[in-house]
Amino acid sequence: MRLPAVLSALLLGLSLGLVIGTTPAQAYPPTPPDETTIRNELATLRVETPHSMTGYSRDRFPHWITQYGTCNTREVVLQRDGVDVQVGSDCYPTSGRWYSVYDQKWLYQASEVSIDHVVPLANAWRSGADLWDDARRRDFANDLASQELIAVSATSNSAKGDQSPDQWKPTNTGYWCMYARSWVHVKYKWSLAVTSSEKSALYSMLDYC
Repeated sequence: MRLPAVLSALLLGLSLGLVIGTTPAQAYPPTPPDETTIRNELATLRVETPHSMTGYSRDRFPHWITQYGTCNTREVVLQRDGVDVQVGSDCYPTSGRWYSVYDQKWLYQASEVSIDHVVPLANAWRSGADLWDDARRRDFANDLASQELIAVSATSNSAKGDQSPDQWKPTNTGYWCMYARSWVHVKYKWSLAVTSSEKSALYSMLDYC
């Protein structure tokens, strides 16, 4: 039995933290359900061919919205997922550190950090969000209560694009279990579909738990 992905990633982060003399970033959204629950959720997801991209635009998923005071969703996640984050009066980080679990990199500038939609907006559109109204799409794009948002390196987020787990996986295999659990639970929560190849890839990634 392999170490749980979160423990593996955290131990790696701790070793890095000892090298650079700092506490590792947590860099995790709310913890998804356990593997058994996730496998049950995955089994219930609709399997569909991708919907048409006709009409898609990121503007149909309004973000980043104000969460409180002057802080928008991106800024809230930057504070949540970082270490020693200091912000200005506009809520934008002036200093801090972020550990990108996708590619095991430390980041020292907020400009190097992307807030990844674990289930990309375009993938959500192809999976059923094309049938939602813009208000529901806004709620999805700014969902802090699930695993949908996580601070990662801009380079890993760019490499991922709008690809599903059968097309792209984090280079950090120690995070595959958590990534699959997060992806499945977001789709389950929002009643989004999966493709057959996506579902197969998710089952394979859950074997790393």
